[in-house]
Amino acid sequence: SITKKNEKLIYNTFYKKTIQYAMKFLITSLIFCAIFVNMQASTLNLSMSSSPSRLNPILANDSASGEISDWLFNGLFKYDKDGNITTEIASSYTFETPTKLIVKLKDNVLWHDKEKLSSKDVVFTYEQIISPTVFNSIKSNFSEVASVKALDDLTLEIIYKKPYFKALEIWMVGLLPYHILKDEKNLMTSSFNKNPIGTGSYKLKEFKTGQDIELIANDDFFEGRPKIDRILYKFLPDPNTSFLYLKQNKLDIGSLTPMQVSRQLDSSFKNNFEILNRPSFGFTYLGFNLENPKFKDIKVREALSFAINRQELVDILFFGYGEVCNGPFMPNSFAYNDDVKPITQDLLKAKALLKEAGYDEKNPLVFEVVTNTGNDIRVNTAQILQYQLSKIGVQMKIRVMEWQAFLNTVVHPRKFETVLLGWSLALMPDAYPLWHSKSAKLGGFNLVNYKNEKVDELIEKGSGTINKDELGAIYKEIFKIVANDLPYLFLYIPDGITAINKKIENIDPAFIGIMHNQKDWEIKE
Repeated sequence: SITKKNEKLIYNTFYKKTIQYAMKFLITSLIFCAIFVNMQASTLNLSMSSSPSRLNPILANDSASGEISDWLFNGLFKYDKDGNITTEIASSYTFETPTKLIVKLKDNVLWHDKEKLSSKDVVFTYEQIISPTVFNSIKSNFSEVASVKALDDLTLEIIYKKPYFKALEIWMVGLLPYHILKDEKNLMTSSFNKNPIGTGSYKLKEFKTGQDIELIANDDFFEGRPKIDRILYKFLPDPNTSFLYLKQNKLDIGSLTPMQVSRQLDSSFKNNFEILNRPSFGFTYLGFNLENPKFKDIKVREALSFAINRQELVDILFFGYGEVCNGPFMPNSFAYNDDVKPITQDLLKAKALLKEAGYDEKNPLVFEVVTNTGNDIRVNTAQILQYQLSKIGVQMKIRVMEWQAFLNTVVHPRKFETVLLGWSLALMPDAYPLWHSKSAKLGGFNLVNYKNEKVDELIEKGSGTINKDELGAIYKEIFKIVANDLPYLFLYIPDGITAINKKIENIDPAFIGIMHNQKDWEIKE
């Protein structure tokens, strides 16, 4: 019996040890598998300089929120690589009348929780955008929408109050899930804004304010799973740190300044990164207060325009990484007028025009330009302009102010002779805010009090067309009139300069940038 007990004890001990070793082996194997899989997962390393506030497409008012939300959500429409509107969640659309739009939805679109998207989600998104309890910057875009109705699960009827030139563009906003948010009492403070569920090519893994953000590929994305498994946004508030990370290969894509490209990159960086530059979507201008007697005379504005060497500005400020601006809309867009040529410096003509306007050495033109601190490029621009204008005897004084003080005491109340500012350009421009006479009021963006009845007429005509060719012809005419009237001295459009790691394959640079085909990118080891 003693022997049998010993045998049983030995057997039990051996059995337990075997189970323990087996479990340890299994756990170790799983850990190694996880590490191996993680090592094999491809990662795109990007950076953000600020933390997103709300990851909700209709509330994403800051740049970080907008950029992250773009990975997570989709709209009915989007821009193609050439800046033309094309379908995204919509499969097709038809204007049955100039004010009645029928939209068919794709039938394979799933939310990240695998629920199917339907037209009910579109109606719900619209209702949230126009809700008086939801505060966002896009509400005014939908002011011409009369109604949005679901005809069936995959068909929408959108009625406009009148023909509307942005009838399709407004539906590029990301859609919200009705099944998740239908009972939400306050969208502004909803936990959804930190834990979003979208339809996009990537899903949010986790979001904590002031920390890195990780996105993982959506296996069920309706356009096909992205080939890069994860996107890691590193939170780098300091641009110098971001540049250092880029040089150390800790980022795969990053923005560069002209100074960095020209003076601070070595050959090893250029061996590892491709550098792409294209015009940015914004211009800088010197704006005249057209209510000021000095600048009501177009001869004075023409003289100052002929006195300026815009190419010299581009060369000095941006080391050539930019282009001369000669009008209000983006080069290479449907609204740009190629017939309007840049004004080249002509000092003799400038002096002659000034003399005709009553200014000479004994009675020089003297005026002040105001701009803001925190933008060295603008301050340097003012100093170069001051030097260039001195060549025709003009005395331009410079005042630099803190941004909020500048806005509150100079810009908004229109208490200036001239201002040095910038304006963002959109793929679908809207001339009303800057150039319609009704915008020349306190609170409006027509800061220089520009008024031209023909331009007003063209803007109103353009806002009521859904034909892009017709709109293009109208906006080209607006471009020409505004450029000739010189309410601004249009100065320059800086380049956006991007460094891209050469290990990323299938990048296709285009008019709208590089992200348009990101799901096709691959990372080679």
